[in-house]
Amino acid sequence: MRAPRSGDQVLIYLGRRFVSLCLTLVVASILIFGIIEVLPGDPAAFMLGINAQPEAVEALRDQLGLNQSLIARYFDWVGGLLIGDFGQSYTYRVPVAELIGDRIWVSLPLALYALVLSTAIAFPIGILAALRRGGVADYGVMGLTQLGIAIPNFWFAMFLVLIFAIQWRIFPAGGFVGWEDPVAGLMGLTLPAIALALPQASILARIMRSALIETLDEDYIRTARAKGQSRRGVIWHHALRNAMIPVLTIIGLQFSFLLAGAIIIENVFYLPGLGRLLFQAITQRDLIVVEGAVMLLVFSVVVVTFAVDMAYALVDPRLRR
Repeated sequence: MRAPRSGDQVLIYLGRRFVSLCLTLVVASILIFGIIEVLPGDPAAFMLGINAQPEAVEALRDQLGLNQSLIARYFDWVGGLLIGDFGQSYTYRVPVAELIGDRIWVSLPLALYALVLSTAIAFPIGILAALRRGGVADYGVMGLTQLGIAIPNFWFAMFLVLIFAIQWRIFPAGGFVGWEDPVAGLMGLTLPAIALALPQASILARIMRSALIETLDEDYIRTARAKGQSRRGVIWHHALRNAMIPVLTIIGLQFSFLLAGAIIIENVFYLPGLGRLLFQAITQRDLIVVEGAVMLLVFSVVVVTFAVDMAYALVDPRLRR
């Protein structure tokens, strides 16, 4: 029996991962819809206030489709998601897709900005700690990264506002002016991006250090050194490239986290992003907005994970087996 070729192995591997992606989205949609629907409180009663007449509340529930069965409402919601229709907001009375579309242009650049900063910080100090293993630089980097992991990012955010916005007045303390002025928009996202990036940079630096140390202890590294290659050449051409595999995984997961986990930071800096929209929707019992925003964030996490798996299948043949 003929063994599968390398290309066939890649297709089989990616096909399995795609099926897993679809199943994950199905399960996530059921959990999101079920958890949100069982939360206490009636959106119609919340919108009309405590003095609303029961007849008015019932009429609004019928208008919003809240009187349908849970199964019918779930399939209506999922069917709309498949064609890009997230429903209509109970509070704002506009399409949810429009609300999310307006806010994504704050959250997405913020996540990318924070990811670039965390990578730019983590790589040099992680490599330095690995090459100075057991030395002062190594202990210093490990201590700083432990501190960066332990301190919540909202504390970093308040500290950055106190120093760079109030004391030195270099960056704005909050708000977002939009992208009509790209420089002003980037300035408005700088402090939030730093607050998000520092804890993630601490994690990434520790992963970079561990992966590089493990790679430097491999036999092929010692063989390359024995053949006369310089230490710098071995590190840059062999060790660092192989150590990047677990690091790339963390980078992919961090982007998903930065996009989905910026709720507190967006509220600290009063940014009109997805996180703030989600917070407002929860407080206003706007369930359709909560469901749509959370499902979009879950979808982004799953897609980024799938993209990382695709990259792995191309560079690491062991994963295909």
